[in-house]
Amino acid sequence: MKLSTVYGFLRKDLQEIEGMLTNVIGADHPVLNEASLQLLQAGGKRIRPVFVLLSSRMNGSQKHEKAVKTVAVALELIHMATLVHDDVVDDAALRRGKPTVKHLYGGRVAMYTGDYMLARALEEITTVRVPKIHQALSKTLVNVVEGEIAQIKDKYNTEQTVRDYLRRIKRKTALLIATSCKLGALAANMSHREANQMYRYGYNVGMSFQIIDDILDFTASEKELGKPTASDLIQGNMTLPIFYAMKDPVFKKVLQDVFQYPNQVNTATIQPILQLLDETEAIEQAYQVSNAYLQKALQELKSFPNSKAKKTLQMIAVSIGKRRS
Repeated sequence: MKLSTVYGFLRKDLQEIEGMLTNVIGADHPVLNEASLQLLQAGGKRIRPVFVLLSSRMNGSQKHEKAVKTVAVALELIHMATLVHDDVVDDAALRRGKPTVKHLYGGRVAMYTGDYMLARALEEITTVRVPKIHQALSKTLVNVVEGEIAQIKDKYNTEQTVRDYLRRIKRKTALLIATSCKLGALAANMSHREANQMYRYGYNVGMSFQIIDDILDFTASEKELGKPTASDLIQGNMTLPIFYAMKDPVFKKVLQDVFQYPNQVNTATIQPILQLLDETEAIEQAYQVSNAYLQKALQELKSFPNSKAKKTLQMIAVSIGKRRS
């Protein structure tokens, strides 16, 4: 089952959010307007708005819908801004199978497009007058930036640990999903305890989501990924399967030999690494870690009353765990 079918009943809400996104990113400058629309029209799972919507309904209410959808728009804009910046840093030509803003307009325009989206997100969320929302979002943005810097610093570094990796994906991915869940709850005027429960659900789902993405970088096809297979490894970004495979001294030595010359790392030079990876149990071990996070996520939902939102969040967690493409 595709993830999008799990929350199909939110289609009307998501269409409204899509329209809000289009309106918010409209710019007077033609290049900025075109670049922003190009990124928006490239699509995406819109998973952060989904988490905002579902979290806001965990107490059975659909009040404060305007504030909830405004939060959803702001979080998606922030996510999109980070993608544009990532593509510049990684010199990426494709995202979701389509040319990146960086590829179409160059690095400078791409960076300013990302900055513009971030500014629009912050402008949009000022209409939601809940101080806790602004405090939580600001803290999350600081952590996201720290995660990005850590990833740049650790490129091609084979002396990292699994702990370094988990801390990095927490900042890069999990915290924005966790914050989406928490802010959805806060925008709906749910209790502090409930908001924190939703935050922990989102954190654990976010960790699992990124681990699965990192696994698929090796196991899915270029067509399924919308970018070259093992592109993270080519960029020098070490992920969980690689850390587990490095327990084998032979694997680690081959990896170190290839990473010794970062400018020469490409699809051809990493083939010996990928062949050795297939001979290990690293992929399965990474799936086990993902599943452990998902079980923690499901545990956080148990005390909430039964509802369509709760059932959907449970199904999303299960669907993430079963992703194989």
